[in-house]
Amino acid sequence: MKIRSFRGGVHPPEEKITSSLPIQEMPLPKKVVILLSQHTGAPAKPVVKVGDRVKIGQKIGEAQGPISSTIHASLSGKVVDISDHSHPLGPPSLAVTIESDGRDEYHPKIKHNNDYFRLHPNEIREIVREAGIVGLGGAAFPTHVKLSPPEDKWIDTVILNGCECEPYLTCDHRLMIEKIYEIVQGLKIIAKTLEVTSCYIGIERNKRDAIKAMREEIRNEANMEVIPLKTKYPQGSEKQLIKAILNREVPSGGLPLDVGVIVQNVGTALAISEAVRKGRPLIERVVTVTGKGIKHPANLRVRIGTLFQDLIDYCGGFRGRPGKIIMGGPLMGFNQYTTLVPVIKGTTGILVLLKEEVVEISERSCIRCSRCVDVCPVDILPNLIAQYARKDRFDWAEEYGILDCMECGVCAYVCPAKIPLVQLIKYAKVQLTRATGGTGDTGVTGG
Repeated sequence: MKIRSFRGGVHPPEEKITSSLPIQEMPLPKKVVILLSQHTGAPAKPVVKVGDRVKIGQKIGEAQGPISSTIHASLSGKVVDISDHSHPLGPPSLAVTIESDGRDEYHPKIKHNNDYFRLHPNEIREIVREAGIVGLGGAAFPTHVKLSPPEDKWIDTVILNGCECEPYLTCDHRLMIEKIYEIVQGLKIIAKTLEVTSCYIGIERNKRDAIKAMREEIRNEANMEVIPLKTKYPQGSEKQLIKAILNREVPSGGLPLDVGVIVQNVGTALAISEAVRKGRPLIERVVTVTGKGIKHPANLRVRIGTLFQDLIDYCGGFRGRPGKIIMGGPLMGFNQYTTLVPVIKGTTGILVLLKEEVVEISERSCIRCSRCVDVCPVDILPNLIAQYARKDRFDWAEEYGILDCMECGVCAYVCPAKIPLVQLIKYAKVQLTRATGGTGDTGVTGG
């Protein structure tokens, strides 16, 4: 049987050194720094003040506007500061700092709902919105928006994304082994909310234990199917996942809902299950702490707002001299200048590379080999677009499809001349965004 996939992409060394390590519960931190902007859209507005006592799950940030997300306390304790703090994705942003009281008390409003499957779809959407759930595959798009497609968009299929195609990362893999019942319940809730009967679970073939476990869990579900996929990056991107599983092509500038599909990450499905069934807002997630620069790599369940340094210390600290510290994977991740940044909802991993692993190679002239074109999963010409970016011909770059680029990095990965293709493309997209007033958000998303 032919293994499903998509055109282009690469298969870098997987480096899944934590794939067999069970998820560990991270001890309570002494404090958390909870950023109010850790999702796509407008930052949340603080609804607490310095000196307030809060409990776990209590709302501390109110969503602003239609695309935003509610923020909750992940510790019980005292609010000691509300000010700008270092952000793992860019400039400093407003954050609420809570010192733990050691009691770990949940807010009394958090209660189980044993009749959750009797809820109306609109009630489920409201629960998801109030729980502050966003896409946990890294994109952090507010989930309640995804679950509320326009009336003129007919959704017939839900795809659960269990690919986790970035090297090193294994948090989703472990969830599919250890939290499989909860993930499937979350998928059922998603399907009920969208009123669809066709559900697929896409998992790369390098996760054979997850494929086996998921098939066993859904063996009596007539409307669910596990689809093994070729191990290739960026298999977990929404558009590529849809092409591989359904052979539907999302149009240029379009969204999955334009072809009748909603994609959600397995971690997001788990969070939906926790919110709808148990009343728990999104206050924790699993993070892979990994790389040769970490003494004891691990998959950790941590509270949102825990500082990176706390996770690194729990894993035994650095082994050798760090060369790079990255939030996420090596291809789509973000370099960090400090470890005193907090875990946010979209933190999939903390990768530490040793100094000797980081090789500085000088850029050379393009040799017209077309490798970047061969591997581009969205069928654009990265080399040509990068040249236009250098010349500030953003209009030509747009004409050649720059806005379809999802910045996955495969072009730069294969380029023998080591041209910074992704950086040039990002630069041009920012300039186009400024000129048009758009969002410029075309990154890889996996629900």
